[in-house]
Amino acid sequence: MTQETEAAALSDFASLLADQTRAAMCLALLDGRAWTAGELAKHAGVAASTATEHLNKLIAAGIATERRQGRHRYVMLAGPQMAELIESLSARLRPNTPRVTGLRAGTANEALARGRTCYDHFAGRLGITIADAMIDRFLIDIGGGFSLTTKGYDWFEGALDVDTATWRQSRRDLIRECLDWTERRSHVAGVAGAEICRTFLKHGWVRRIGSGRAVRLTPSGRQAVSDLLEIDPDAHGLS
Repeated sequence: MTQETEAAALSDFASLLADQTRAAMCLALLDGRAWTAGELAKHAGVAASTATEHLNKLIAAGIATERRQGRHRYVMLAGPQMAELIESLSARLRPNTPRVTGLRAGTANEALARGRTCYDHFAGRLGITIADAMIDRFLIDIGGGFSLTTKGYDWFEGALDVDTATWRQSRRDLIRECLDWTERRSHVAGVAGAEICRTFLKHGWVRRIGSGRAVRLTPSGRQAVSDLLEIDPDAHGLS
């Protein structure tokens, strides 16, 4: 691929996310779940036929993928790398968004800021509080970026009952830092971040708020973060 061809391909790719409707769909898909075309149409505020046109473009470009089940078409992001790209772009653009004045929108934004999923890991104050606690306990070494320490591997094995030997089979980064667009600090992504999110959801330590990305600690989750990482939810605004 020549430089000119590569530039044209990059321009075409960027133009897909430059459309507000497609951007809204991609942000919705950051919750890591599969959405129907109808759900995405309603979320983006467009007709079903218009949503289908946009989704076809996202799928053709490899940004999203689809599954068919009966007469339903389910759409999701193509993978964690695509989710990380979209979240990273959001982190750089968020300061320029208009100030929210409506009570409903403000409440929704506060819920997202407190805790949310970024595809398959935690973000918001919940995400960065977990990251900070892991760093403080030297489960994560931040010299040259995030990396798990031996103590960190032991914590996953003992505290979360995870077989970390299976991680070697993954093609993803075992752990990486992801810039948080609300906190302007890093939370834990990669296989390790996904495992924390999966475990919390599995045990009911967090629950989803509505149909979006926002999550909140449950009473058992408040106890879990205290026991596992000595986190005081109230002190970190996680209530």
